[in-house]
Amino acid sequence: MATESEENGTEMQTEVEASAYSLARCKLENLLNKSMRIRMTDGRTLVGLFLCTDRDCNVILGSAQEFLKSTDSFSQGEPRVLGLAMIPGHHVVSIEVESESLQMTTHGL
Repeated sequence: MATESEENGTEMQTEVEASAYSLARCKLENLLNKSMRIRMTDGRTLVGLFLCTDRDCNVILGSAQEFLKSTDSFSQGEPRVLGLAMIPGHHVVSIEVESESLQMTTHGL
């Protein structure tokens, strides 16, 4: 049988986990419909609006454009329009939120 202090410790740990979950969810909700740049393991970069993610870190981008890894450092190349794109979490190298997208939110536009 668990002592009272052990039960309270378990309850406090559950509350802390729930609080961390709520904070993470709030941060993700603030990123919804923001423009993101996702670099992938094969060198491609996708730019689009963040629509959703899941527990496996898969990401859905809307109005996505694909930029291929350039062999010439001076040319970015023409983007390929993808529309709605799903990026498997295990292919994500980095995610950047475009600063203009965040500034519009803070200024209430």
